Amino acid sequence: MRMCSFVSVIHLGVGVVYCLVSWAVGLPKRAPLDSNQLKALIPVAVCHALGHVTSNVSFAAVAVSFTHTIKSLEPFFNASASQFILGQQIPLSLWLSLAPVVIGVSMASLTELSFNWLGFISAMISNISFTYRSIYSKKAMTNMDSTNLYAYISIIALFVCIPPAIILEGPKLINHGFADAIAKVGMTKFISDLFWVGMFYHLYNQLATNTLERVAPLTHAVGNVLKRVFVIGFSIVVFGNKISTQTGIGTSIAIAGVAIYSYLKAKIEEEKRQAKAA
Repeated sequence: MRMCSFVSVIHLGVGVVYCLVSWAVGLPKRAPLDSNQLKALIPVAVCHALGHVTSNVSFAAVAVSFTHTIKSLEPFFNASASQFILGQQIPLSLWLSLAPVVIGVSMASLTELSFNWLGFISAMISNISFTYRSIYSKKAMTNMDSTNLYAYISIIALFVCIPPAIILEGPKLINHGFADAIAKVGMTKFISDLFWVGMFYHLYNQLATNTLERVAPLTHAVGNVLKRVFVIGFSIVVFGNKISTQTGIGTSIAIAGVAIYSYLKAKIEEEKRQAKAA
């Protein structure tokens, strides 16, 4: 638990190195950044940093499957932000389709065997942070491609995360944190695990940002939920996370709500395309 901020810094640091190397070889060519764009990206980066750190705190506090069940509420937060911040009208049918997601997560939370408030609240903060990251990212994409956008977000987020990591975890890591971790898994595995998790984290978010450039924030959030379906199932099988019957039912209801939403969203978008073509 005490290494969450440090781990978050390493993840972001690996991504930043990847971005710098990519710019150095011209893949992609670095986009210039002026003061107005910097001001637009700072809120995105702060939300990205906060969402990443709180996700890691939740993963450390509760079962991975439970964290992702809580984070399946992201479409609900995204719908609220899309309507009340971006001014996009979300049809009533879509709001109703998100109700099973909320109900299912509530059911799962009531009987989750690993439940604790730190894990739950951290996951909820991560939901809100990533929702606003998506909203602000969409606004900032007017003058910059998504690959350069996420590179700058990663760099700013790294600078946001470093001071809290040093202040909150620095002394503990120096005194015994590094030694305990290395003694447990060995130096090679300790370094390689941090590197590869950081690399996969960056590549996933880079792809997610590229996708966000092409779709609405709410659709992007639903794609994230479908990802969680796989992660929840995979974590139960691999880590042997035990879940109660009610938790399983609640998770299934939440997933069903996502499926209903996806169908309705696709139907509405097809109707819009037909109306424009007519």
